[in-house]
Amino acid sequence: MAFENPSRDEIKRILQEAGTIAVVGLSDDPSKTSHMVSAAMQAKGYKIIPVNPNADTILGEKAYPSLKDVPVPIDIVNVFRRPEHTPPIAGEAAAVGAKTLWLQLGIVNEEAADIARQAGMTVIMDRCIKVEDSILLPQGRG
Repeated sequence: MAFENPSRDEIKRILQEAGTIAVVGLSDDPSKTSHMVSAAMQAKGYKIIPVNPNADTILGEKAYPSLKDVPVPIDIVNVFRRPEHTPPIAGEAAAVGAKTLWLQLGIVNEEAADIARQAGMTVIMDRCIKVEDSILLPQGRG
């Protein structure tokens, strides 16, 4: 069965209910897409948790080397890594009890999706979280 993203209504609900977004592959370089997208989401009121083993802080937030090091519950794991790196990230997201695995625009991996779905997570692939938030919640999450 081919993968299908959740409906737009379901994605809107996920975004409305999400408070904490752990961003795997968040760069501390402001010119990188991961940094720009995460800064925009932070400005909209989401709590951004950088997951990058090579940084101490990004966007004013403490960075963690891996998802298992994040000390708070995670609503969405937003992934900015190449598709071949996503299955272990999905496994780690499942292990920490994240609710949603979100693979950014251009990132698709059926194995990662299967791992996350088997753990009861919602999976979104090949979509930009910033674009979806802008379309579905133009006035904010309120």
